[in-house]
Amino acid sequence: MKIIKLANALKDMERVELAKAVREGKILIYPTDTLYGVGCNAEKTESVERIMKAKGRDSEKPLSIIAPSKEWIAENTKITSNHVKFINNLFPGPYTIVLKARIKIPFVISKDGKMGVRIPRNEFCDFIRSQGSPFVTTSVNLSEENPVYSISDIPEQIKQVADYVIDAGEIRGHASRVFDISGKSLEILRW
Repeated sequence: MKIIKLANALKDMERVELAKAVREGKILIYPTDTLYGVGCNAEKTESVERIMKAKGRDSEKPLSIIAPSKEWIAENTKITSNHVKFINNLFPGPYTIVLKARIKIPFVISKDGKMGVRIPRNEFCDFIRSQGSPFVTTSVNLSEENPVYSISDIPEQIKQVADYVIDAGEIRGHASRVFDISGKSLEILRW
């Protein structure tokens, strides 16, 4: 596990190394606009499985993704013009929006065909998005446990699977607010 200070993460050689790591499916612990997240390229199933196992997360409980762009969301989910307005009002920001998926990604798409998407307001998450692939994002904690605010508090099981940790110091946020707009009406899943 390599620890990189956020101030250095997006400079020259570190940026090149981290871009390669994202594309290859390396597991990163990174700051978001809410809390520290742990994730990887969502298309690298083996890496996603390692995260699920380390967190002790039920495989039936799907993970959200950081979407590369609003255009990616439009291409890969079933959205209406009202959905587009809602997305444009909330993203980027500390929200997760649940939509019907047009694609299949293991551990991301629920049994009923839904997917949670995020576009955080965060410089490092912008870098992740710039790599062009959906990126699994989940809080750095054991399943059903309290969130982690500092890298010194990361559970050992998660440290063991992480390839990189981006240290942004203490983050005192709260989990993203979750809105399900996949049906006929808005449903607030977490406020």
